[in-house]
Amino acid sequence: MQKFDAIRPFYDAEVNDGIKSSINHPMMKALMNFTFPDMPDEVWKEQLLKTHSIRDFQCNFIYQSVQKVLQKSSDGLTTYGFEKLEKNTSYLFISNHRDIILDTSLLNAALFEHGLVMTASAIGDNLVKKSFLLTLSKLNRNFLVLRGLPPRELLQSSKLMSEYIGQLILRENRSVWIAQKEGRTKDGNDATHTGVLKMLAMGADEENLMSYFKKLKVVPVSISYEYDPTDALKMPQLIAEANNEIYVKEKNEDFMTLLSGIMGQKKRIHIHIGDVLDHELDAIAGESDNSNKQIQALAQVIDDAILTNYRLWPTNYIAYDLLHATNQFAAKYTEIEKQLFERRLDLKIDQNNKVALEGFLNMYANPVVNKLKYQNAQ
Repeated sequence: MQKFDAIRPFYDAEVNDGIKSSINHPMMKALMNFTFPDMPDEVWKEQLLKTHSIRDFQCNFIYQSVQKVLQKSSDGLTTYGFEKLEKNTSYLFISNHRDIILDTSLLNAALFEHGLVMTASAIGDNLVKKSFLLTLSKLNRNFLVLRGLPPRELLQSSKLMSEYIGQLILRENRSVWIAQKEGRTKDGNDATHTGVLKMLAMGADEENLMSYFKKLKVVPVSISYEYDPTDALKMPQLIAEANNEIYVKEKNEDFMTLLSGIMGQKKRIHIHIGDVLDHELDAIAGESDNSNKQIQALAQVIDDAILTNYRLWPTNYIAYDLLHATNQFAAKYTEIEKQLFERRLDLKIDQNNKVALEGFLNMYANPVVNKLKYQNAQ
């Protein structure tokens, strides 16, 4: 399967060499000292050097790192719906996307705890430009989404990725995580981009499109953070877009965002696993045989599930009330919660900058707006 070499994670036979190449890197030391603060370096190094599979690396090291992140920077993770999933079964998890590393790391931690197949997870190649991060991502079963390609190469890359995802789910019994759109949601509006679904559909060959998605066992996933640890970092891009300017990232911006997501305060986090899409796909196939219309309908079904199952926190209601100068949702939060949110606003945002202020508040308020649309539609 050499054709996937440019994007795939390590095979188990390559894991130990990958570990050896990075074991003395200062970032590996920082990761291990964070995860095992009372353990001498020679002990975790010895354990790492005994590791010969991705599963062992994930269970013995990454899972422990995630637990430490939750302990130090959150008020805990709650989950719903994992008991609906079948053991030894692969799924295609399509999720809203708020944090570069944590979304998929938390999902995998929960899958591991429930004895379910963990995922291979898509990650943009722009995020792993540093050789250590590329090695770490390959050790953690990430596969690369190649960014910034010219149109013809992008088409070939999309075909390759689609084929690889099909290979993982249908032949290797490996679940896959992919975000509902390219890049993280910056404004709180979680929406599935049809381009992602069209990429996945390239693997369908000549068969019926919805039959192929049925075989992939699509599961919509909603992940909700009470505090987005990278909220303020998303502001420069929103401000540039509001001024119709092209946003150019700082040199180490992705890396700093990655670190902030891991270490920044999140308070409560919730992951909601939706139902495996089944009869919805039959309905889509029955309504139209036009592939574009089917893809649009599928995107809507995924959005319906993600937005319906998204958990709203006091921060969302506070932001909505502040933005609209109302007390409509005052019963949903305490005065102390409101003061804490306003303090965060003071610390992170120049309130004289109207675009930044509204952008920050919208990021938290838009999930409430979207939820209201669904409740009013029912």
